[in-house]
Amino acid sequence: MKVHFIAIGGSAMHNLAIALHLKGEVVSGSDDEIFNPSKSRLQKYGLLPDKIGWDSTKISADLDAVILGMHARIDNPELIKAKELGLKIYSYPEYIFERTKNKVRVVIGGSHGKTSITSMILHVLSHCNVDHDFMVGAQLDGFECMVKLSENTKIAILEGDEYLSSPIDLRPKFHLYQPTIGLISGIAWDHINVFPTFDVYVDQFKIFASQINSSGSFIYFTGDEEVMSIKKSLNNCVNAIGYHTHDHVIEEGITYLIDGKKRYPLQVFGQHNLQNLNGALLVCKQLEISDEQFYEAIQSFNGASKRLELVRKTEHSVMYKDFAHSPSKLKATTEAVKKQFPERQLVACMELHTFSSLNKTFLDQYKGAMDHADIAYVYFNPDTIKHKRLQELSPEQVQLSFGNDQLKVITSSAELVNQLQYLEWKESNLLMMSSGNFDGISFESLAEKIYG
Repeated sequence: MKVHFIAIGGSAMHNLAIALHLKGEVVSGSDDEIFNPSKSRLQKYGLLPDKIGWDSTKISADLDAVILGMHARIDNPELIKAKELGLKIYSYPEYIFERTKNKVRVVIGGSHGKTSITSMILHVLSHCNVDHDFMVGAQLDGFECMVKLSENTKIAILEGDEYLSSPIDLRPKFHLYQPTIGLISGIAWDHINVFPTFDVYVDQFKIFASQINSSGSFIYFTGDEEVMSIKKSLNNCVNAIGYHTHDHVIEEGITYLIDGKKRYPLQVFGQHNLQNLNGALLVCKQLEISDEQFYEAIQSFNGASKRLELVRKTEHSVMYKDFAHSPSKLKATTEAVKKQFPERQLVACMELHTFSSLNKTFLDQYKGAMDHADIAYVYFNPDTIKHKRLQELSPEQVQLSFGNDQLKVITSSAELVNQLQYLEWKESNLLMMSSGNFDGISFESLAEKIYG
């Protein structure tokens, strides 16, 4: 197979390119910008384009497939030539379905938790030596590549993103997978630039659930009103199984699962993780993994990248970084750290970085999202707002939207670092939350400044 990637530098796209390369297929690609970690990983496998930019000469009639990333535009010269030549053009979710259509497809959807649940399932299956294909959006310990496609496996575990598939296929990605087993962890409005109202956003999950195979299973979180409504509307042939927060206890900063008289220590914590874990358990049971096998395996799970990922730990303080950026994720993550260490002060920082979070229409959704923090900072870069062509925001507007008079709004990453390094860190924890990087803050360097 000869496959060309238009916009190879994307998170999922570059992993799929590497996966096909490792299978021995001939892979080429192009992009108008490629950043790390994609850049270094593509370079490692000899897949980094010789030059940045689009080049229609890379498109030839002998290509078996062209995979089109969402980052490309509809007037892309490579896309135009591929159409002229009549080549088969896939979005990456369309291509993954094509390669897994004869397998049991487990698709994990939800506004939050889908990466963690998918990661938990992969960890357990690997621990139990169950061979499987997969696609997940975060780097995990022990995995060289976050996509695997093979000929002989019977199971495919897929993270079901609700964002659009490609510039010429405006369906949400998870509408293309047709699950055998589908899971929805929860629904909280996101991607306002694509789904302008909450109802439109919820409809995407209704469609996803309706596409589960009639003899398949729908696994759902019982604590979400919208998810419960979707469950009630499903075809009765689908096996619907609900889950909730797993029974647990917290002792001396460690969370233990409770299963009857047995207790299992975890490396992860927080109510959302305990909900995610229970969803993962039900999926694994559908795949014939026993409870005992699951509990044995999950003890060594240390989380997905940037999901309450440990940066530095001392005797009196812990620093975490997290991908949280939407209102529901901020609230859950700050609450999790505070409950895990109730005797310590919690300093929480978040960055408004996405299109939705910097949009005045959406900003009021953040009310109360940082209230579990003892000291709360919200950072945004006015230049990012200009780049996204959104209306200007003032620090006062942001503070008002969060509904917290004590919250501090900062528009300089250097000033944020300056304020953090002069706080008292004995018996205090630090939580840094963003889908970006606070405009270049090195979390490791920050840890060195505040802890020495």
